[in-house]
Amino acid sequence: MWWSPATRTAARVTTGPGYPVARAGHLHLDAFVEEPRTGFDRGGHVAHDHSSDAPDGTSAAERSDHGGLDGVVAAARAAGEDAAAALALAVSVGGRLPLPGSGATERRWQVLTAVGRASLTAARVLEAHSDALAVLAEAGLAAEPGRSWGVFAAEAPGLRLDARAADADTVRLSGTKPWCSLAGSLDRALVTAFVEDGRRRLFAVDLRSPGVRAQPVTGWVSRGLRSVPSTGVEFDGATATPVGEPEWYLDRPGFAWGGCGVAACWYGGALGVADTVRVAAADRGGELPAMHVGAIDAALTAARCVLADAAAAIDAGRAAGAAGATLALRVRAVVADAAERVLRAAAHALGPAPLAFDADHAARVADLEIYVRQHHAERDLAALGRAVLGGAVLAGAAG
Repeated sequence: MWWSPATRTAARVTTGPGYPVARAGHLHLDAFVEEPRTGFDRGGHVAHDHSSDAPDGTSAAERSDHGGLDGVVAAARAAGEDAAAALALAVSVGGRLPLPGSGATERRWQVLTAVGRASLTAARVLEAHSDALAVLAEAGLAAEPGRSWGVFAAEAPGLRLDARAADADTVRLSGTKPWCSLAGSLDRALVTAFVEDGRRRLFAVDLRSPGVRAQPVTGWVSRGLRSVPSTGVEFDGATATPVGEPEWYLDRPGFAWGGCGVAACWYGGALGVADTVRVAAADRGGELPAMHVGAIDAALTAARCVLADAAAAIDAGRAAGAAGATLALRVRAVVADAAERVLRAAAHALGPAPLAFDADHAARVADLEIYVRQHHAERDLAALGRAVLGGAVLAGAAG
């Protein structure tokens, strides 16, 4: 078993085999089980084997702060919208997650889902930090222990970041990178920049080094993920180190897999919203509340199944190249649709009261609404349709 039971009574949902699904009863916050190299035994306790080959290079003792998944989820819930606490949790936990494609991809996403159900702020930060560690590992590089990481790969009209060789091992970055979440709080980042021949390449940069300045976040007015602001970062000759060859970041298998990991966080946020609906429906009774719970359960089951299927495909070596890109489009489409269905059902089932008077629910709804907009809606559906028309196998189809 990947998860060993450690049941806690709560107004939550039950974690079944694989991903959590909405059911009445208790929440099984099962022990966060990792392979022995990461310092946990099969009961989720620290094994003190003093290995140091986790993705972030930390030792078992350094990774023991939050124990099993119970502790991780409790810390995420306590962090709430506190970005500093979420960062501390991410640094402690991120290196313990199994790497995508390592044979335990589902386990990785289960943790992201559980954290997302407790706090989408914590999940958003953990996903980004752990994704950076996974990218470094995929490139055969080790992260400096105890440092927080982000991945800044977005582009925007009128903004450009260029990299020019400084010596055989480093470059100088000049220009502005948009959409850099928590840039003023992170230690390190992986950033994409244009090299001399016009291609994009990934670089590791110390965000505290000379020549790096995060722009003020005064323009961040979002009501969702409000403590995880995105802003531009200005680079003026900052020193950076190449990670992979030009275009490697977008072409590698892990790019698509990381996109599925984001969807696991959306799924967790949707479960959190569903929790509120289920509790209210159980209190009220009647056919209409039951109908909303049924609609939510159907949507979440689709999300759970597509994530579990994708994790199995990744670990079986069936999700590289075009197959991986199509898989990620499909997973993100199904989970984004499920999240939107849950948000709509919750609004219809609960009315305005919890949005006005329940701070946790109102924040969770706002967080999920902006987070799921990382899915590009009709544009991504069109890309998925083109892939299917171009020969990709329809999900569930034979051959």
